[in-house]
Amino acid sequence: MWATAWMDAANDVISPLLGLPRLPVAELPAYSGDIGDDSLQWKTRALVRSAAGRPFVWVDDVIGDADRLWVADEHPGAALLHRVDSAYGVAAADLAVIAEWLRTTRTDP
Repeated sequence: MWATAWMDAANDVISPLLGLPRLPVAELPAYSGDIGDDSLQWKTRALVRSAAGRPFVWVDDVIGDADRLWVADEHPGAALLHRVDSAYGVAAADLAVIAEWLRTTRTDP
């Protein structure tokens, strides 16, 4: 699922570059800056709503401690919030972390 300010344009621009199929797009609030007055990233609440209790991995370059704490308190399922370096994007080391989480995390509903 795409969860980006690109919204559905991610399917037209980014997916083909990465060889990905069209993906669903998360319903996100209007962008008003990376971090809100509550110290949460602007996508945090919407992504937890979209996950609806299911396990999820969130890969982003703007994830902070407030997001991690809020997700831990508000999301009953497993969640990996993985921050990537915006200067490099998703690297092999990031994919290894995600793969290990997927291998070792119980994801049964």
